[in-house]
Amino acid sequence: MAKLEAKSEVSGFIWKIETTPGQRVAKGDTLLLIESMKMEIPVVAEADGVVVAIAVEEGGAVDEGNTVAVLEV
Repeated sequence: MAKLEAKSEVSGFIWKIETTPGQRVAKGDTLLLIESMKMEIPVVAEADGVVVAIAVEEGGAVDEGNTVAVLEV
């Protein structure tokens, strides 16, 4: 199986993590929410798979392009 890294499209703070490692997700499912400029930006699964790792913590800062989760697809 291939690994797919979900990356942040914006800089901001991790507002809420919606998934856990080992959880099966479908394409389009929300993995986590980033707060940026008082907006909640979802990071979604780009393919069906299983969450291997969450690379951030709630409340932590994230920059555009950072890996926030890893999926096995």
